[in-house]
Amino acid sequence: MSTRNSGPDLPVRRIDRILAYMALGLTIVSIVCFFAVILARPLGVSDFSTGVWPLVVVLPLIALPIAFILIIALLIVSFVRRSRANKGA
Repeated sequence: MSTRNSGPDLPVRRIDRILAYMALGLTIVSIVCFFAVILARPLGVSDFSTGVWPLVVVLPLIALPIAFILIIALLIVSFVRRSRANKGA
């Protein structure tokens, strides 16, 4: 157990919030699209090539990897910020 007092917590910066909300938003939209595709077939949608369905089918394939990259970027930014704060302390 550590007895060292690390001092006050670092404030959350705007870039941290932006990365977190973008990753969360893309993940939620992708999951909703994923379930829409799963539920569309039993509900009688037989043609996924017209209307908004091509976007609904492709969106999880693009948005989930982007959300993963945003989470990795958020972790890197966080680690760099904490490392700089610890070097200065």
